[in-house]
Amino acid sequence: MGSGSVSRIPGAGISPGAHRAIRCRVLWPSWLLTAALTLLFATGLTVPSWAEYLPFALSLVLFGLPHGAVDHLAAPRLLGRRPWPWPALAVGLLYLFLGGAYLYLWFVAPVAAFVSFIALTWLHWGGGDLHALTAFVSNWGAYPVGRARRVLALILRGGLPMLIPLLAFPETYRAVAESAVNLFAPASSGVLSWVFEPSFRLIAGTAFALLAVAALASGYGSAKKSGARGVWWIDVAETALLAVYFALVPPVLAVGLYFCLWHAPRHVARLVLLDEKSAGALEAGRISSALARFARDAAPLTIAALVFLLGLYFVVPGTGSQGLSPDSLLAVYLVLISVLTLPHVVIVLFMDVRQGLWRRAAPGA
Repeated sequence: MGSGSVSRIPGAGISPGAHRAIRCRVLWPSWLLTAALTLLFATGLTVPSWAEYLPFALSLVLFGLPHGAVDHLAAPRLLGRRPWPWPALAVGLLYLFLGGAYLYLWFVAPVAAFVSFIALTWLHWGGGDLHALTAFVSNWGAYPVGRARRVLALILRGGLPMLIPLLAFPETYRAVAESAVNLFAPASSGVLSWVFEPSFRLIAGTAFALLAVAALASGYGSAKKSGARGVWWIDVAETALLAVYFALVPPVLAVGLYFCLWHAPRHVARLVLLDEKSAGALEAGRISSALARFARDAAPLTIAALVFLLGLYFVVPGTGSQGLSPDSLLAVYLVLISVLTLPHVVIVLFMDVRQGLWRRAAPGA
């Protein structure tokens, strides 16, 4: 791998020290915790219903909400520019217009807004897993090879947290969807009832299983040629682990924990690598220093998002009728997350393109 190209693209090339730190402090903990939870629920563990909402409450300050609160710094760091004033202003305007448009969609077409949120999250979480697989597991190795295989991997990984809970826990999925839609148009929630029917779930589950087989089989052929079979086995193990995890763990708890313990930490690690001082601290094993710098960068907009969440609770029309139940609070939080997700996805897609995630070869190869 040539060093010249990588040096011009922050975060595209990962030093051995940083790579080891990410594996030890990000990947292994998520693997072990997810496996432990899967095993516990497989052996009959149950938790109180209120406890299922705790990860979403923690995500307000622990990785979840903050992981998107440094977009105004990520883009200029990738471009090698100072963040103030114009790059940060451009990102702010992006959030204002795209987030505002999405909030408007909730008011005029809440069913479309909810379905779009699921699709956006599918894209975003699948892309996050694809980046981690490509950059952190193989360190920008040649796996998966080619754009088509990476698209398959994105669809597969995004579908694990978004589709499998629907297949395994349709009534809970329905309750979450209806709680969000009912905030704006109670009479519209029944529009999605066909999605939860056994016939649709059978078709969707069969298609997704075939997609998984195709994606992993295709990946094996290319991994065998490139000598990356070890990475392929990790891909298979992660896919199988997450599939069983989302099939066994109650969905609100499962998705909340995945958000805090799997998706967000991987993205935080990616962001840390964009900052020269944080990346140096990570490489030297000073994880606390790297996280402290990230927390400092994320704090202002995390606080702003929390204020926005409070205002949203009083603006959304259905909050009064639903009261302060966990379902209604989660629904308002999901509306907030959806409003922030659209511009966040645009920034992350820019990061993907800039860092060469969709090139046929790794940056500098």
